[in-house]
Amino acid sequence: MKININPHTHPTTDADRNEKIAAGGFGKYYTDHMVVAEWHESTGWSDAELKPYGPILMDPATSVLHYGQEIFEGLKAYVQPDGGVSLFRPEANAARFQKSAARLALPQISIEDFVSMVAALVKQEHQWVPRNVGESLYIRPFMFASEVGLGVRPSNQATFMIITTPASAYFNPNKPVAVWISTDFIRAAPGGTGDTKFGGNYAGTLLAQKQAAAEGCDQVVWLDAIERRWVEEMGGMNLYFVKGSGKDATLLTPKLTGTLLAGVTRDSIVTVARDLGYQVEEGMISTEQWRDGVASGEITEIFACGTAAVISPIGSAKSAQGTWVTGDGNPGPITMQIRETLLGIQHGTIEDKHGWNQRVL
Repeated sequence: MKININPHTHPTTDADRNEKIAAGGFGKYYTDHMVVAEWHESTGWSDAELKPYGPILMDPATSVLHYGQEIFEGLKAYVQPDGGVSLFRPEANAARFQKSAARLALPQISIEDFVSMVAALVKQEHQWVPRNVGESLYIRPFMFASEVGLGVRPSNQATFMIITTPASAYFNPNKPVAVWISTDFIRAAPGGTGDTKFGGNYAGTLLAQKQAAAEGCDQVVWLDAIERRWVEEMGGMNLYFVKGSGKDATLLTPKLTGTLLAGVTRDSIVTVARDLGYQVEEGMISTEQWRDGVASGEITEIFACGTAAVISPIGSAKSAQGTWVTGDGNPGPITMQIRETLLGIQHGTIEDKHGWNQRVL
């Protein structure tokens, strides 16, 4: 796919850009450019265009507004020690984007084209990449049904776009979150869309998130749809439970059953933890095992992981059955070691033994 470059004639000034980057946050400010490509069932993909960031003109009868046929991804670009910029595992995000597109009856984009468009935009916007460790340029590729019409069927037109935003830490890594274990609502069911990056998965979680806030909690932990006892995700993030301590510790993460998202960060932590000498298991853990494991001291640390937050320690859990605190409620040493190691790889200060970083500048 060819990428036509049409740069902004009046991009953000250096002073304004630096001020916005310093302000931090997540999704607060957006960079000067975006990428757009159009697909039609009869002609396939158009050339992509890198052009100034701006509003989308959309007919009121555009299919996505009525039936929600859309998907998205999230990945990051990190500054390197020499001032250059690298993407972290973009091919993994491209492969997941293909899987999501297939599930939502949207067209495929090749891994090569996906990565090329991401790289072109990041190269154009390299001055927007924050320079501090833990900060990054967050990249949001997305695709939606753009056919005009109210027929309930897969759209014969689609629009693919990429936007970027400078991002500071999504959560404070030194302040563990409190989670609400929801039994009133579910995030996903077998045969559904739980393992795709589909916006409807997130819309359905917002009411439970309000419930969590009312309970004094930061996030929701989702359970399985059938028994309502097997732990799956926290918000839109994967979970890890640390059993034991020191080099004898084992990390347990809920296995991918088809209702959980196969997180790129989750997969990266499996490898990083094993590189550090820890055992890693993928299995099932119930709320009772969580509660009893914390009470006995078997479970010593818990953390969530995802692209936006990287790693977020969990200090306490609350449910209709009570509240329990992990350890002393503070971030654990293994959690922080894994976080610092992963960030070191992403920022190029720790050797990238697995070829995850792709240099764009």
